[in-house]
Amino acid sequence: MSRVYNFCAGPAALPEAVLQQAQNELLDWQGKGLSVMEMSHRSDEFTGIAAEAEQNLRDLLSIPNNYKVLFMQGGASQQFAQIPLNFLTDGACADYIDTGIWSRKSIEEASRFGNINIAASAKKYDYFAIPGQNEWELSKDAAYVHYASNETIGGLQFDWVPETGDVPLIVDMSSDILSKQLDVSRYGMIYAGAQKNIGPSGLVVAIVREDLLGKARASCPTMLNYQVAADNSSMYNTPPTFSWYLSGLVFKWLKEQGGVAAMEQRNRAKQELLYKAIDDSSFYNNPVSANARSWMNVPFRLADAQLDKAFLAGADERGLLNLKGHRSVGGMRASIYNAVSLEAVEALVAYMQEFEKEHA
Repeated sequence: MSRVYNFCAGPAALPEAVLQQAQNELLDWQGKGLSVMEMSHRSDEFTGIAAEAEQNLRDLLSIPNNYKVLFMQGGASQQFAQIPLNFLTDGACADYIDTGIWSRKSIEEASRFGNINIAASAKKYDYFAIPGQNEWELSKDAAYVHYASNETIGGLQFDWVPETGDVPLIVDMSSDILSKQLDVSRYGMIYAGAQKNIGPSGLVVAIVREDLLGKARASCPTMLNYQVAADNSSMYNTPPTFSWYLSGLVFKWLKEQGGVAAMEQRNRAKQELLYKAIDDSSFYNNPVSANARSWMNVPFRLADAQLDKAFLAGADERGLLNLKGHRSVGGMRASIYNAVSLEAVEALVAYMQEFEKEHA
């Protein structure tokens, strides 16, 4: 069996070593004679898996003790409603930053539950740049400030952390968590859908400062209350156990690779190689401002869009899969998450150069 190079935006590539371990343990986890998928989530075996996964994530991100780590169902999109239900009391206001499709979805959902101030928008830059904080119009009494650190579709990424004073900063890190080092203590909450840098879909990880818990509005459903999740070790009901287990294997793999600092070095090399190939060519282009270019999701266009189908067909033949851009923006997109190797990016760049010679 030969493995392809998978540039999918999500569900995304997983480390091959993790998949092999999961395969080896699929029918018989550590001699217990059953699969993790068949275990009770209340069993000593699974609670041990869960505790180890949490501790490894804490180690990787140096998460302070005054933060709860929650493993929940629903993905990041469910958090768009869950956040205001927990933190936006009746009559209060929250600040949101609009940098693309996913941040706009969070704004639309939060608006169902309270007053939302769009403190800044990348719309005036055609979503090719992020407004500097000197352009933001933050509320004086906001319950929190929310932003997406990386826009998966548009390929914009913050290379700085907003300053919000005493107002809790909440960030959607679905597509760039664990790709660079970060200071968790600067945030009130970090959340991320698993299916990009953590594990398989169906799971969302939330890192929440303890003093923010216990403030959910009375109408907040029990299953969406962060305090309930924290009090029950993310097991108020049956959690997505196999996704949790696989995520734990990814965390162990990351530690074996040298942790987040080592991944940051690798990711820097990958994105520099790919952006250089784009910038050195008149055949390909990426319009995003240099200081806002994503390390994880690299959109690019061909000089002649009529060649898109030929480019994708040739890529598929070479085992370079899932390079088609999102339907809302077109073009191409290479997602180069932690599990995508430098070798994969080198193969993509070699193909891009070959295709350009044939069609320029």
